[in-house]
Amino acid sequence: MIDNEDALRTQLLQLLRGGHAHMSLDAAVEDFPMTSINRFPPEVPYTPWHLLEHVRIPQWDILEFIRDAQHVSPEWPEGYWPPGDQVADRAMWAETLTRYRADHQALERIVEDPETDLSRDLPHASGYSVLREFLVVSDHNAYHIGEFAILRQIMQTWPSDRA
Repeated sequence: MIDNEDALRTQLLQLLRGGHAHMSLDAAVEDFPMTSINRFPPEVPYTPWHLLEHVRIPQWDILEFIRDAQHVSPEWPEGYWPPGDQVADRAMWAETLTRYRADHQALERIVEDPETDLSRDLPHASGYSVLREFLVVSDHNAYHIGEFAILRQIMQTWPSDRA
């Protein structure tokens, strides 16, 4: 029989990875055309790459907040988005995805570690637990990954077999 802590870890990992109630980032970006990474969708003040960076930066910030008592978060809100006029190239797109995936895997390892007390306050942040931070990052990721998928519909960037 699985104890409650193991069941919670399993559920958190499923939430973080996506695939149940929402798609994963990898599914959302699959076959995204490089010619569209810097296009502004109608009535949207950011590009697909800007949005991916916005998913990555808060996830990184939360990971570092969990791991490092000395971590200083970016200024809100501007520090959580790349500059609006910044243009990405193929290497920057790949770097965003690589860094997102690495931080995502680091978060997974924290949850998987039986030594991690999920509900205890972080030593450096009363009222903030690993569990709370995982719920925040999972919620934020799911929201914006869904937004990315909708932008793909608006921009007509899904492959024809997925339209």
